[in-house]
Amino acid sequence: MIAQNSTVDLNASWQFKKSGSNPYYPAIVPGTIHTDLLNNKLIKDPFYSDNEKSLQWIENESWEYAGKFNCDNITLKNKHLELNFEGLDTYAKVFLNGQPILECNNMFRSWNLDVKPYLKAGENTLQIIFESAVKKGKEDAAKLPYILPGDEKVFTRKAQYQYGWDWGPRFVTCGIYKPIKLHCWNDVNVISVNPIIKNISDSLADLAFIVETKSDTAISGRLNINTYRGEINNAKLQYNTNYPLKLEKGINVDTFHYSIRNPKLWNSNGLGEANLYGYDVNLRYNGLAINHYGTIGLRTLELIQEKDSVGQSFYFKLNGKPVFMKGANYIPQDNFVSRTTKLDYKKIIQMAKEANMNMLRVWGGGVYANDEFYKECDRNGILVWQDFMFACAMYPGDSAFVENVKQEITEQIKRLRSHPSLALWCGNNEVDEGWLNWGWQKQYKYSKKDSAKIWNDYDNLFHNVIPQIVKEQNPSVYYWPSSPSIGWGHKESLQQGDSHYWGVWWGNEPFETYTKKVGRFMSEYGFQAMPDINTFKTFCDSNELNLNSKSVKAHQKHPKGYETIQTYMERDYKIPKDFMQYNYVSQLLQRDGMKIAIEAHHRAKPYCMGTLYWQLNDCWPVTSWSAIDYNYKPKALYYETKKLFNDITISVKEEKNDFQIFIVSDKQTDAKGTLNVSIKNMKGHVLYTNSNEGIISANESKVYFKINKSDMELFTKNEIYLSVEFIDSKGKLLTKHISCFVKPKALQLQVPEINIQFSKEKKCLLVSSKTFVKDLYLYSNDTNISFSDNYIDLEPNQIIEIKTNVGMELYKQIQYISLYDINH
Repeated sequence: MIAQNSTVDLNASWQFKKSGSNPYYPAIVPGTIHTDLLNNKLIKDPFYSDNEKSLQWIENESWEYAGKFNCDNITLKNKHLELNFEGLDTYAKVFLNGQPILECNNMFRSWNLDVKPYLKAGENTLQIIFESAVKKGKEDAAKLPYILPGDEKVFTRKAQYQYGWDWGPRFVTCGIYKPIKLHCWNDVNVISVNPIIKNISDSLADLAFIVETKSDTAISGRLNINTYRGEINNAKLQYNTNYPLKLEKGINVDTFHYSIRNPKLWNSNGLGEANLYGYDVNLRYNGLAINHYGTIGLRTLELIQEKDSVGQSFYFKLNGKPVFMKGANYIPQDNFVSRTTKLDYKKIIQMAKEANMNMLRVWGGGVYANDEFYKECDRNGILVWQDFMFACAMYPGDSAFVENVKQEITEQIKRLRSHPSLALWCGNNEVDEGWLNWGWQKQYKYSKKDSAKIWNDYDNLFHNVIPQIVKEQNPSVYYWPSSPSIGWGHKESLQQGDSHYWGVWWGNEPFETYTKKVGRFMSEYGFQAMPDINTFKTFCDSNELNLNSKSVKAHQKHPKGYETIQTYMERDYKIPKDFMQYNYVSQLLQRDGMKIAIEAHHRAKPYCMGTLYWQLNDCWPVTSWSAIDYNYKPKALYYETKKLFNDITISVKEEKNDFQIFIVSDKQTDAKGTLNVSIKNMKGHVLYTNSNEGIISANESKVYFKINKSDMELFTKNEIYLSVEFIDSKGKLLTKHISCFVKPKALQLQVPEINIQFSKEKKCLLVSSKTFVKDLYLYSNDTNISFSDNYIDLEPNQIIEIKTNVGMELYKQIQYISLYDINH
C-alpha cells in the first residue's frame, strides 16, 4: 500500500530581524520574539530582576522571520501541497517565494492553504512579517466612539495575560509559536474524525464515528475502524469493523456506527481507572490507504441543575454517579508558551493527580492548552472545565471580529471535543460579573446608547454565537455562558451556578468568612504566597532577598500584594524579620486560608459539589496565588491539598458549645473502622480520648463526633492540640487530622527534638520528635531534592515516613524549620 498523505516539518533554517534593520539572527521555531532575542543574547533574561521594564520596546516593533526549505520533484507531483501554520502570534503577513499568500489575525487559529502554484523545485523561501499587536489594537480601539474595558488587548485575539495581570508580567509577544508543516495529499484527505458515544451499558457501548473527508473525485472503497484497549502504541487490536464507502467530489461527512463489547469506562481520578481506547480509521480505495489515529474514553457526563428549597444545584454526574470536583485553576505554564514542553505538561498534570485532584479549570485569559495537556488529563482522569479565551473585559461586536471568533471557536471545539476529560465549555471569565458589578459604566461614563451597544454585543457573542457553535459541533458537552454566573457580592451567587468568592483577599475579610460563604460550586477563590526560596534565587541576587528590593517588588504584580499578606499575617502569626522565615510563614498563611475554605466547601456536600482554588501554577517566578511555583516547587498549599482532596477527610467545625468532627467521604463504598479522638499536650500526654467503631457512609458528609467545650475547661488552649484519625477494620490509617485551638502566634510550643534518618530499605526519610512539632518544613540548597510531604505536624514519639529522591549521601544536606523558630 502507498501512503497517500505525508507531512514535512518546516521548523528548521529560520532567522529573524527587526523590520527595517539588519542583520538577520538565528531563530528557533516554534518560538517567540522574546525567546529568540534572548537566545541570541540581544536582551537580558526577561524574568531576571526588574528587566521586564527595559524590554517593553519589543512590543511596539514589527519583526520579520525568514525560512528556507527544499522541495524535490517527487514532492511537487502531489496533487495537493498545503501549508499548515498551527499557530502564528498574531498579526502576520506571509510570503512564499516573494508572493503574498496569507494574512493572519488570530493567535488561537491555525491557517491552512494550498500552495502548490507557488512552490518550485529546489529551495523555497517563506517570509513572515509580524506587526505590533499593541499598535494594531490601539488603531482598532481608536475607531470606536467609546473605550472598552480591557483597553487595546480586547481587539486582538491573543493571550490576554501577556498584556500583564496581577500575577504576571507584560510581555506582548509575537512569532511562530507553533509548528509549520507542509501537508501532501492526493485524491482524498481525512479532515476530521469525531467519535460520538451514543449509549453505554455494562455489556455494550454504541458509538458513531463521524468522518469528514475531502475528495477530488467520486470514489468507492472500504473504511475499517479498529479499536484497541489502551493507546495504540501500547495495545493490541480488540475490535475491527469494515464498511463500504462512497465519496462524492468535494466535502463528505459520513457516519459509521460501531460497537464495543464489555466496555471499560473512563473514570476521573479517585473514582476508578481512566480507561482509554485507541482507534485507527483506515480508508482504502484503488489499492491505496489513508490512516487516521485517535483516542477515546467511554463515559457519560452530565451537569445537573435542579431547583431545590434554596436555589438550584450545580454538580457533575460521571457515569451516573454524582462526583465532588476537587481541583484548581490552570494558567499557561510560561509567559512564552512555546517553551512549555511535553514533559512540562506531563509534570503539572501528574502533580495534580498526586494531589488527588479530579478537575482543572483552563482559565479564559490564557491560551487553549496544547494537545499534550489534554492527553495527559485523559490519561490521568483529570476533568477539564474549559473557558473560551475571554477574560475580565468587554469585547467588540463588529462583523469582522465576530467572524474571526466564530472560526476560532469552531476550530478549538473540533480539536478538543473527542477528549474524555472535556467536561464543560464556558464562555468567559468574569465578563458578566465585571459589567454588572465592577462599575465600568460609571468609570467610562457611557451614554445609554453606548452602554446598550456594548451589552448587546456581549449578549450576542456569549448567548447566541458561541452557544450555537457548541450546539452544532459538540452538543454532548454543556455550555456555561460566564464564570461566575453571579458576582460574589450577591447572596444569589451562593445559591445557584458557580461562584468566585473574593471577599477574602480583595475584601480583606478574615479567613473564617469562608465557612459562611459556601456556594453550589466554588470555581475561584484564593490567597497569595511567596514562591520557594530557591526560586527567588533564580531572579535576584542573595543581597536582594528582602521585601524592599527592586527584584522582589518586581515579582509581585498585585498593587497591594505584600501589604495584604502582611495584614493577614499579623492576624495569625508573629512577623519574622528574616526573609527565609517570612517566606515560610507566607506559605503557611496561604495554606491555612485555603484549608478553611476547602474544608467548608467539602463539608457542605451535596449542597456544594465542587471546589477549584485559584490557582494551580505560575507563568513566571512570582509571589502569587499558585500552589506550585514556576519551577514546579510545591508550596505548603500543595502538600495540604493532597490531604484535603483525599477520598476520606476529617475536618473540625467550631460551634457555640462544641467542636463538631466531620468525616467527608468521596468513596463509592462504605468504610468500616474506628474513629480515635485525642487531645494532647505538647509532650504528647493524652488529656482527653474517645474511640468509636462505626461505618463511614459512602459519598457523604456527616458529623461523627462532638467534643463539648465544657470538657475542655481545665485545659490551657495554647498548650494543647487535637488529633483525630480513622483506622479501617484491617488496621490501615485512612485519614488523619491535627489542629490547634488557638492562632499559631499564641501557641506555646516546646523546644523541638527532631530526628531525621534515612532508611535504605524503604528509601525514605524517617522523621520523629520527642515533642509536638508544628509545620515542620524540610528544605535544601540542592534544588533537585524533592519530598512527598512537607510542612507537617509531627506528634511526639511517632515516626513519619517521607519519600524523597535523595540517597544516604545527600540526606544530611537537608535542613528544617518549624513554627517554634517563628514563635521564639
